[in-house]
Amino acid sequence: MDDRSRFEEFARLATEQRNPRTLDLDTLDIPGILGRIAAEDRTVPDAVARELPHIARAVELVVASFREGGRLIYAGAGTSGRLGVLDASECPPTFGSDPGMVQGVIAGGHGALLRAVEGAEDRAAEGEQAMVERGVGARDTVIGLAASRRTPFVVAALAKARALGARTACVTCTPRAEFALDVDVAICPEVGPEAVMGSTRMKSGTAQKLVLNMITTAAFVRMGKVYENMMVDLMATSEKLVERSRRTVMTVAGVDHATATRAVEEAGRSVKTAIVMLRLRCPRAEAEARLARAGGFVRAALEGAS
Repeated sequence: MDDRSRFEEFARLATEQRNPRTLDLDTLDIPGILGRIAAEDRTVPDAVARELPHIARAVELVVASFREGGRLIYAGAGTSGRLGVLDASECPPTFGSDPGMVQGVIAGGHGALLRAVEGAEDRAAEGEQAMVERGVGARDTVIGLAASRRTPFVVAALAKARALGARTACVTCTPRAEFALDVDVAICPEVGPEAVMGSTRMKSGTAQKLVLNMITTAAFVRMGKVYENMMVDLMATSEKLVERSRRTVMTVAGVDHATATRAVEEAGRSVKTAIVMLRLRCPRAEAEARLARAGGFVRAALEGAS
């Protein structure tokens, strides 16, 4: 593609348009600037909500991968890549998942998390290689993250993942009518032009973050990592999480702090096991066996004893 063709392609992208509501941004005082940004941000949740059927389909793909022992792998560049790595890094402490279960791949490598790596997003060969290096296969789901939908690193990663047999999805903030990549599902929250033209770390980044929150949260709920609306497979890796685990047991089992603390320790620091032990007044081995038969779902383990 020559320079003129590339220029014309970029000029057509929804993410590169000027926002008519913020043309005077540079004339406003600080409250005025913030008010305009806030007004734009308020449109994002509705744009994401319109994509719920497609987000649901992506969750189904991820759950299928998890149940087959596969992984969710995000591939992105710049802001999108950082959001993928962020979401992946937050899954183990929140859901007690294996660190390899959700992975984030960013163009330019881990160094790009802190400092932009010039030209990394344009290196299609590195997108392909990232999929090969991670041994992507039929059990995995690869989700590309690209606000503009045309990032070479992401496009190449998705094409390679599909060729390797993986399930594929893409999260982009360009209109569905303009989406032409060969993936199983496209998620296209149309957030419109940014308050600052082309600054996709703003509304586009917010929309992608909301979508990724939904995908992993819903997937892990369907994997039994949540009971009612509480994290019951969290990793107590900080004082806050230790106390949250105790408070969860107190809430579900209706016991005091001392009883919950003792039960969590007796359960090998498993919140799930402690809940079942207390609610069914059974020893650890029986609680673990009930959870195993219930596929790790607390509700099913409790109801199966009734």
